[in-house]
Amino acid sequence: MLFQQNYSGINTKRSLFFQKAPFWGFLFLYLYKMRIWSLHPSLLDSKGLVALWRETLLAKNVLENKTRGYKFHPQLSRFKKNANPLNAINFYLQEVYFESQKRGFNFNINKINQPIFQDKISLNSEQLNYEFTHLQNKLKTRDPRKFKENNQNNSIPPHPLFTIINGEIEDWEILTNF
Repeated sequence: MLFQQNYSGINTKRSLFFQKAPFWGFLFLYLYKMRIWSLHPSLLDSKGLVALWRETLLAKNVLENKTRGYKFHPQLSRFKKNANPLNAINFYLQEVYFESQKRGFNFNINKINQPIFQDKISLNSEQLNYEFTHLQNKLKTRDPRKFKENNQNNSIPPHPLFTIINGEIEDWEILTNF
């Protein structure tokens, strides 16, 4: 049964919240599967790139107050803290769009606004390492070719929006067991 799974260290079987409100429990599980990667989009497989585009467009709608869902998603905090959150998310999406073009995908550029120059957002080095490990665990079974390709990199490239600083996993990250 879906609500009895252990997800991100939360034993949902024992959680009164999940027992009394199964819809909200399902929504919680779905929301926390969303990921706006700090990694460069070139590291993602096709499914991951499409999901990133879709989920980041949803995040953009949250920042524009066009939707009520995902408002408190932890990964949005890094955009909300920025002086211009909408410009930051548009810059992020623009880079995802560029990667989609390299792969021959047909993402709609009209869904994003043309960003002006964007100051980089600091990202802790251990966060980047954690996300790379998380992605590679997904790719091991989903796309072994991409898994091998990523393992040949000498370093882990971040999304161009981020500048890497020494530090631990970010406070907003919801840790999962691989």
